[in-house]
Amino acid sequence: MVSKSLFTLLCILLLSISAQSYTRRARTPCKEMVFYFHDIVYNGKNYKNATSAIIDAPEWGNRTIMASPNNFGDLIVFNDLITLDNNLHSPPVGRAQGMYFYDQMDTFSSWLGFSFVFNNTDYKGSLNFAGHDPLMNKTRDISVIGGTGDFFMARGIATLSTDAFEGSVYFRLRVHIKLYECWKLL
Repeated sequence: MVSKSLFTLLCILLLSISAQSYTRRARTPCKEMVFYFHDIVYNGKNYKNATSAIIDAPEWGNRTIMASPNNFGDLIVFNDLITLDNNLHSPPVGRAQGMYFYDQMDTFSSWLGFSFVFNNTDYKGSLNFAGHDPLMNKTRDISVIGGTGDFFMARGIATLSTDAFEGSVYFRLRVHIKLYECWKLL
C-alpha cells in the first residue's frame, strides 16, 4: 500500500513532467509562414484600386477621410490582397477579409478581426485572426483563433509589423504566423 504523502509526491511529479512536455511542445511551432497584406483605403478618388472602405465614422467624421484624432471611431472593412513578398503587384496567394476599428483617442490603436482566405496550389482554406493592434509598436501579436481546410482548427500567434504606409490611404502589413496547433499535416 502506498502512503498518502508518497502518492501526493508521485502525482506532483507526473504533473510536472506533463507540464514540461507541454511547455516544450508549445514553444516549437508546427508551421511558420510569412505573408504580406496590402490595404488601400477608399479616399473618394481611388474607387478602382481601393480594397477597403470606412463604413462607419463618429458624428464629426466622414467616410472618405479618417477621423481626427487618431482615426478614433472609424470602422473599416477590407478585402485585401495577400502576397508572399512586399510587392503589391506580386501574384496574390489569397485575400485578407475582415474589419478593423480604431479604438483610442490618445494614440493610434485598433482592434482587428479577419481571415486569410487561400485558394491556390499551396494552400486551401482559411486562417482566422482576432486581437488588439497597438499600431505605434514596432511588432504586435494577435491570436490565430482557428481555420478551415489545410488550417483546420489551427491555433497560434501572428506577429504583425507595418512594412510600409502612405498617409492614411495605403499600408502594408508583414504577418509572421506561428501555428502551435496543426490538426492537418501541412
